[in-house]
Order: sequence, then C-alpha cells, then structure tokens
Amino acid sequence: MTAYPIRTRQLTAGYRGTPVLRDVTVEIPRGGIVTLIGPNGAGKSTLLHSIAGQLRPMAGCVVLEERDLAEVSRGELARRMAVVFTDRARAELMTCEDVVAGGRYPYTGRFGRLSEQDWSIMRESMEITRVTDIADRSYNRVSDGQRQRVLLARALCQQPEVILLDEPVTYLDIRYKLEFLSALRRLVAERGMTVVMSLHELELARRVSDRVLCVKNGAAERYGTPEEIFEDDYIRSLFDMDREALDGTLRDRLW
Repeated sequence: MTAYPIRTRQLTAGYRGTPVLRDVTVEIPRGGIVTLIGPNGAGKSTLLHSIAGQLRPMAGCVVLEERDLAEVSRGELARRMAVVFTDRARAELMTCEDVVAGGRYPYTGRFGRLSEQDWSIMRESMEITRVTDIADRSYNRVSDGQRQRVLLARALCQQPEVILLDEPVTYLDIRYKLEFLSALRRLVAERGMTVVMSLHELELARRVSDRVLCVKNGAAERYGTPEEIFEDDYIRSLFDMDREALDGTLRDRLW
C-alpha cells in the first residue's frame, strides 16, 4: 500500500472538448480528509468526477494505488471507492433501506443476497447518519436533507478505502452537519479511510480537514494544512472578497 492512494498527474478534464481543469497534479495522502474549496465553477466537482472515474481525462491521468484508473475494473473500483454526488440521487420505487443496501452489492455476489454481516454493517451506517427511523419510507418521499443522509449511509456501507463527497452536508442543519463530520473524522481515525470532499462552508473545512486543496480558474492554486491555507489575505484573494464579506462568510456558513 502506498502513502498516496490517489494521485493526479498533469490532469486536464472538462466537458464536450472544453477543459475545466488544466494540468492538475496533486497527491492525496492515506488516512485523512482532503477538502476542496474555491469559487463556484472553479472545477471542484470536475476534479471529483475525474477521480471517481466518471469523467475521462482529456490529458494526464488519475492514479489509484499506482495504477491508472482506466485500468481498474468497475467491480474493483466499487469495492475500493464510494461516491456521493448530488446529481446521482435517483431511486425509483425504493425504500431508504433499499438505497442503503446498495452499498453492499459489490460484496454480495451475483444473487445480491445480504448476509447477517451485511445487515450489521447497514445498521451501523444508518445509525451513524441518523436514518434508522426512516428506513421503511420511500426514498422519493423524504426531504432533501434525509436523502443526503441516506446516500451517505450507502457510501459508508461500502466500507471503502476512499470516499468522495461532493458537498456532503448540503441541506443538513447545523446539528447534522457537525454530527456527520465528527463521525467521518472518527471513521478516518479508526479505519484509515481516505476522504476527498468539496465544501462551501469554510469554517467547517477549517475544522475537519487534514489538508485543503484550493481550486480556482481550473487550477490547483494552493494545497496545504488548514493553518497554511486559512490566512485572511489568501482566502480573500481566492474568493475575490473584501474583509467584511470574508468575516460574514466564515460566520454565516457555520451558524
């Protein structure tokens, strides 16, 4: 096992032949939380989609455990990496528990039968994300915040080495934001899981992250510890804000 399970090498990626990211080279360390921050449209989601294998690079590559991601089978990728993206929340005629159970299918074989161990993992994942009480409800009839927590439970069910999260606390109130991120930190500490996620909430990013990657205008502008990144002058520059707007952003994002 390498110290950096995910690397991008001069990655250029985009849509319909138009680059959104250009020449991004970054190493994601094992057993920590790396948070992407930056203005809307900077390329954070494009980077996550590229790491997930959902977007083919236009140039360069993504490397998973020293292998080009293009060489990793879908089955192996599903066992090693879990993905929660807000544009993938589709589950017709399924209960919340059915959706969570989907996280175990990379392990259940072709018949998809859940063992007692699978059910135990499901229960634990649902307890962590506080969705046990809506297990029998239709996924399409619960609130946006509840759906988000169900998808997070499904990702945890995969017991992945790597989990990718695109704005994972969107729609959650402050209590659930803090509870989930605390649980995520605990899982990283206990299981050595690697987390890569994007966050708009700057104060949460500062609290929960081991490293922060700043994305602006399609480039990886700065990468370092929260102490190195969250300097007022730099954050103002990253988001093109004056001091008064910055102070309000840090306060209002959390509270």
